[in-house]
Amino acid sequence: MTTLVVADVAGQSWDARDYAKNGRFVADLAESLVEWLAPQAGERILDLGCGDGALTEKLSASGARVVGIDASVELVAAARERGVDARLADAQALTFANEFDAVFSNAALHWMKRDPDGVLLSVARALKPGGRFVAEMGAAGNIAAIRGAIHDAMARRGYDAAQADPWFFPTLADYRRRLQAAGFDVVAIESFPRPTLLPGDISGWLRTFAQAFLAIVPEGERAALIAEVQGSLHERLANTVGQWTADYVRLRFVAVKKAR
Repeated sequence: MTTLVVADVAGQSWDARDYAKNGRFVADLAESLVEWLAPQAGERILDLGCGDGALTEKLSASGARVVGIDASVELVAAARERGVDARLADAQALTFANEFDAVFSNAALHWMKRDPDGVLLSVARALKPGGRFVAEMGAAGNIAAIRGAIHDAMARRGYDAAQADPWFFPTLADYRRRLQAAGFDVVAIESFPRPTLLPGDISGWLRTFAQAFLAIVPEGERAALIAEVQGSLHERLANTVGQWTADYVRLRFVAVKKAR
């Protein structure tokens, strides 16, 4: 597998091996979301932000015909190595039109900060009338402690973390409004805390998921920055045996494209 690291449209860079090591829990925790989707044999489904294709494979096992898209060249390549029909695409400007029975997205929409309403309009265009959009993303308050520690550590070094911040974590009310404005009927929507046990300490999470911040820090300063963030979070997010839990808050919904 290639180890090329590339930046996507959010300014975030991904390495497929790091993602598999430090981020596999993202797909592993999506089992109940797949149940909300209830993929059926013969359906055509778009996996929006498919990553390395681990979850796309599970959708395909239902007999559905699944297309995965992602903005990362590296992760699309990793998904293709799994045999996934994965394509490089910007979710804010999809070219599909009335093609899919469902669009599925897990832990990807909060990376699409530049034009979240454009994403929803793209999804609506891609769906057939009556098609469903089933997704989970970070909600308001997601990783509040981690995000705050990153911002604080960068400010102490004179860096503008707000400019680099790649995340969009909306409230339930805000996202419901955005879905409705894009032409969806919201069938179900909920927000809930989900403290998430990490596979290692917070430094691995930071190296994988906080690349947008690290990219504006000189390479020689990054290890010290990560150590400072880790130290500031240790008392709050690590237990006495060294296990780390990220302060996740999730937003999950099912929405249906209105028939017009």
